[in-house]
Amino acid sequence: MLTLSDIREAAIRLRGQVLATPCVESRTLSEVAGCQVFLKFENLQFTASFKERGACNKLAQLSEQERARGVVAMSAGNHAQGVAYHASRLGLRAVIVMPRFTPGVKVERTRGFGAEVVLHGDTLDESREHALELSRREGLTFVHPYDDEAIVAGQGTVGIEMLEALPELDTLVVAVGGGGLIAGIATAAKALKPGIEVVGVQTMRFPSMYNAVKHEALPRGSSTIAEGIAVPTPGKITQALIEKYVDDLLLVDEGDIEQAIVMLLEIEKTLVEGAGAAGLAALLKHGPRFAGRKVGLVLGGGNIDPMLLASIIHRGMVRAGRLARLRVSARDVPGSLARITAIVSEAGANIDEVHHQRAFTLLAAQNVEIELVVQTRGRDHIRAVVDALHAGGFEAQEQ
Repeated sequence: MLTLSDIREAAIRLRGQVLATPCVESRTLSEVAGCQVFLKFENLQFTASFKERGACNKLAQLSEQERARGVVAMSAGNHAQGVAYHASRLGLRAVIVMPRFTPGVKVERTRGFGAEVVLHGDTLDESREHALELSRREGLTFVHPYDDEAIVAGQGTVGIEMLEALPELDTLVVAVGGGGLIAGIATAAKALKPGIEVVGVQTMRFPSMYNAVKHEALPRGSSTIAEGIAVPTPGKITQALIEKYVDDLLLVDEGDIEQAIVMLLEIEKTLVEGAGAAGLAALLKHGPRFAGRKVGLVLGGGNIDPMLLASIIHRGMVRAGRLARLRVSARDVPGSLARITAIVSEAGANIDEVHHQRAFTLLAAQNVEIELVVQTRGRDHIRAVVDALHAGGFEAQEQ
C-alpha cells in the first residue's frame, strides 16, 4: 500500500515540473463559514488542475520502451490535459479518449497540448474500455486517472505542501471522484499529522465512493455541475486508502456547488469549476460540523465552460436576491409602462428585461401584465421596490 515515502519521492520528481501552489487564509470565507478557511489554489496549475501532478509522476517513471511507444488515457477533461501537457513536455505520444459529450473547451485545450483526441462513448466507462483496447492494440501504456499508485502519489504531494505551509491545519476537506486526490492527501496527512481529520465530499448525484465506503445504495444521477468528480466506479486502490485514512464522507447538492463557485469568484476573485468548489460547498452546507476548526480546502481545478459559468452567475444572483423577476398588473393605456419604470428607477433598481403579456393572462381584457427582471441590492431591496409599486397604485409581486 502507498506510503509517505512514495509521496515524498513523487514530490522530488515534480520539483520544477509543476507549481507549488499557494495555500492561504480567506478571511471573508472564514467569517461566512464560521471556521478558519485556508485555500490551496490548484486551479493555478498550468493546466488549471491538480491532475497534472499525478500525470507527471506517472510519466516520469516510464521505461525507455514505454516512452518510445507512448501513452493512452481516458478522461472527461482535467486528467486528459495533465497527461497531454506532460507527455508533450517529455516528447511522448499521447492518445486521449474522451466521452463524446465532453465540453468543447476541454477537448480543444487537450488537442492544444499536442495530444491525439478520440471521442468515443457516452460515459467514462465506455471511454475507458476503448482506451484499454487502444492500449492492447497499439502497445500504449494506459494512464489511469486515479486507480494507480503513481497517480495517487503525485496527487498526494498536495497534502505535503499544505501541511508544510500550514502545520496548524486540523481538518482537510477534499472533493472525491475516483478518489486519487483524497487518497494521496490522506496518506500523506495522516503520516505527517496523525490527529488531522480528512473529510471527503461527493455530489448527491454521483455518490459512488460514498456508497462503497458507507455500504449505502444511494441512486446515481445522470449529470452534475461537478463533472470532474462524476465518476460511476470508485477505484480499488483509492477505496482501500480512503477506508484506512479518511475520517468521513459528506454529500452536497447542485445548489451548494453553484453557490460555492459564485462565492469564490466574487470573494476570492478566483475561477473554480464545480468539482473544485465541492469542498467549500460542504463547509457551507455542513457548517456546524466544522465550527471553530482550521480547515484546508483544495480548489482542485478551474476548467469550466464559459456558458455554464454565465448561467451559474445569473442563478447565483437570483439566489442572493440581486436579480429578481416582478409581475406588475396595469391598465393597458399610454404612459403606464413609463410610470412603472420610473417608480422602479426611483427605488434604486435597474431594469434588465421587460415583457408585456396580453394574451396569456387571466386579467381583464383592458389590462396588461408586465414582467420585469430587475437588478437589486438584495431581498430587502426587492421588497422596497414592490412596496413602491404598490404605493404607486399598481398590483405587483415577486415571482
